[in-house]
Amino acid sequence: MDKIYLNKMEFYGYHGLFPEENKLGQRFYVDLALECDLSIAGKTDRMEDSIDYGMIYQKTKAVVEGTALHLIEAVAENIANQLLGNFNKLYACKVTVYKPDPPIPGHYQSVAVEIYRERKK
Repeated sequence: MDKIYLNKMEFYGYHGLFPEENKLGQRFYVDLALECDLSIAGKTDRMEDSIDYGMIYQKTKAVVEGTALHLIEAVAENIANQLLGNFNKLYACKVTVYKPDPPIPGHYQSVAVEIYRERKK
């Protein structure tokens, strides 16, 4: 399957279990791997035959910068649902949500979740 990648998109959201996270907010990063057939777009060179990356970004931004959720698992699930529900050419997507500054003692680069969802047949 062909893939479109959007890497390290950065957003500011208010997701988390603790009141401080919901009040102060923090950065979140999102990577997407979108599975679709790009053969027609490759032949026609027409945007209508592919998926608009800008619209993918806007749908992702709306979720991450929208309603605060407790878990990044729920953020990832909502992103996948929005993308599969709004882009007919999309067969499946892998969504990775990174939280670089969770309130967990220790030294690490980030915590993250990765999910893979396919269009219901």
